[in-house]
Amino acid sequence: MREKDIELKLKKEVEKIGGLSLKFTSPGTAGVPDRLVLLPKGKSGFVELKAIGKKLRPLQIKRKEQLEALGFQVYVIDDISQIGGILDEIQST
Repeated sequence: MREKDIELKLKKEVEKIGGLSLKFTSPGTAGVPDRLVLLPKGKSGFVELKAIGKKLRPLQIKRKEQLEALGFQVYVIDDISQIGGILDEIQST
């Protein structure tokens, strides 16, 4: 499955529960996660989307570690089946 298909499914599932899945870009800073997921009650998480079986590039790993060191949750999704569990996790943090 293509990354774009997984991204569209994530967006739809987030909207179903009343949230936003914003495309995250940071000009001048490469390697940031693809989406900022904002859920009701102030819950949020960064999400990097990958095609099935694809791995994070070294710069993406660095950015993920930087965000996590600041206390943010960063998730990697490479399969539609992961979406529900990750949204549950974001809601419970």
